[in-house]
Amino acid sequence: MNHNPGIGATSDLSLRVSVGALVRVVFEHPGNGEWMLALERKATLDEKRVEVKSQPFGGAIRILNLDALHNLIGDFHFDSERSHAEQDFRIFIRPSCWPALREFCILHLSRENDAILETDPTRELTEEFADALKINLQPEQYTSKPVTTVVENQATPTENIHAKGRDTVRVYRIFEAILTSPALAHAILENSEGVSHQRMCELALEDARRGGKGRANAVFTLPLQVFAQSFQMRSHNEHNFEEHRFDETVAAILEGITVAKYQRR
Repeated sequence: MNHNPGIGATSDLSLRVSVGALVRVVFEHPGNGEWMLALERKATLDEKRVEVKSQPFGGAIRILNLDALHNLIGDFHFDSERSHAEQDFRIFIRPSCWPALREFCILHLSRENDAILETDPTRELTEEFADALKINLQPEQYTSKPVTTVVENQATPTENIHAKGRDTVRVYRIFEAILTSPALAHAILENSEGVSHQRMCELALEDARRGGKGRANAVFTLPLQVFAQSFQMRSHNEHNFEEHRFDETVAAILEGITVAKYQRR
């Protein structure tokens, strides 16, 4: 591997591209058989205020072959030291390179065991279950399959702390993971019901006092059909369900929901 990208935006490398996996995690409620949706619930301390928000499981995919990307678009930079270290697909490119890179990503994300881009959600799912539940997710506890690819073609400012405010276009590979372990379903429900909004805020503040970044993770579960129907009837600019706030990317993983900014490919 010869190409070693720099870090940060420049006058030429001004468009941020984020490519990630989003996982629709579902399971049958052990008590009533109802299909449930599980989301990652995150508390983040922003200066003096803690924001609690639920979002799909998943995260940035990794670039496995930097040279292949460089051969396509020329120079690019990672958006942060962390992305550089992990080879996360969060990069700055020349805006003119976006159409070619977009189609490149769509093609390679559709391939199983691709040599250039990570195309399996296992790593992110395992890491996030460990963070939120302190559970070591095992392959026999779930099944997963790819569903579609979603493109956010219109650049919008990112809220990512490593590149806040930078205009970003996005590609999401959507997966569905069905949890098959009753014990895991019970653990998720117990976590969702047992960790309150107030407790999430307290945990984030405790993390900051210990020298951390002021973060806490848990799981939020809700009936899939009820939530999808409720979501369909509201404006997609409303990111609340009952007293809970959720990330706009939840719309990308719900079937039958049309959002203008998300192009399904």
